[in-house]
Amino acid sequence: MSEPAQVGGVPGRVLFALIIGQLGLHAAMAGLRMSSPLMALQDGRSAWTVGVLMALFAVAPVLLAMHAGRMADRHGYHRPVRAAVGVTLIGVCVAIFSTWAAGWLQFTLLCAAATLTGAGTNLGLIAVQRTAGHWATDSVQRMRIFSWLGLAPSLSNVVGPVLAGFVIDAAGFRAAFAVMLCLPLLSWFYARRVPRSTPSSHAAAREGTAWDLLALPGLKRLMLVNLLLSACWDVHTFAVPVLGHDRGFSASTIGLVLGSFTLAVTLVRLAIPALAHRMHEVTVLRAAMLATGVVFAAYPFAASPWVMALLAMLLGVALGSVQPMIMSGLHHLTPPPRHGEAIALRSIVINLSSSVLPLVFGVAGAAVGVASLFWSVGAATAAGSWPARRLRI
Repeated sequence: MSEPAQVGGVPGRVLFALIIGQLGLHAAMAGLRMSSPLMALQDGRSAWTVGVLMALFAVAPVLLAMHAGRMADRHGYHRPVRAAVGVTLIGVCVAIFSTWAAGWLQFTLLCAAATLTGAGTNLGLIAVQRTAGHWATDSVQRMRIFSWLGLAPSLSNVVGPVLAGFVIDAAGFRAAFAVMLCLPLLSWFYARRVPRSTPSSHAAAREGTAWDLLALPGLKRLMLVNLLLSACWDVHTFAVPVLGHDRGFSASTIGLVLGSFTLAVTLVRLAIPALAHRMHEVTVLRAAMLATGVVFAAYPFAASPWVMALLAMLLGVALGSVQPMIMSGLHHLTPPPRHGEAIALRSIVINLSSSVLPLVFGVAGAAVGVASLFWSVGAATAAGSWPARRLRI
């Protein structure tokens, strides 16, 4: 991955360092999130206990997000990122130690590793996003910067699991965890390229509690939009394998459908920097919500994998465009001394969605069917485009 040219007010080398900072932490967590359930299943754990293990990757970000946001507001980039790297490294080391254990001790160590790597990744993410937003002077620059940053999670969710999978097949879980140990060090190494913030950028006093942020004009509405669109992302991840299985598609075919979605997300985030000057956040968000509603309405009727792949790409374009707009709006609606807290609040919404909604979807899918799940969530998201029009960002 080559360094981008200067984007807005951010020198290319700094933006590249921020992207690698997020990628190194997230890829290590994603690799562990893929491999630790496999190890638990191999040790005879039940599907329910594996579900608990997976949920722990999101629990720590929910519980510690506000502390991470305040830490980023108080200290800027470097101290939170050093802490994030340290916590993630400890988590991966715990995973390595688990390979010498067995039974419930092994599972307990894997749970501790999941909690630590989830916490470390989220701490780093908040620091990266807060720092990046402070380089922008207007909405166009913010959209461009956050579009580039949005590539990091997409790449991480490919690099971490694929790398871990190949190493597991070649040398086992211990070797895979050892490779994951190297990834957060990339974040630490590239942190040196990020200039240190001056004390004046953190001088303003923080007033009120974190939840008082929701009283800021427009922020509650923006969080509702974020929640609806995050739920759509989770519905797609959950329901496509179920729908594909009902259609009799092979695992590789279902994987290609989901891969089409990821490809579209990546491509649209590469395109946004060139088109940002023609975009407005509210217009893009409303269009994404309406488009998602239409795609979700059509999904249950897709009998061919090619049609499902096409719908997945359309959905990827819609949902892939959302993150830069949400982040731009978040920085516009909140005062600079509290950007870290605002990002933390968004993190809580996303992680709660990712940890709770799949359980709800499982119950709802069994009760009313996957088609009804697509239609109900799609209708709610499309309807949400109406109150979204009143956003002033």
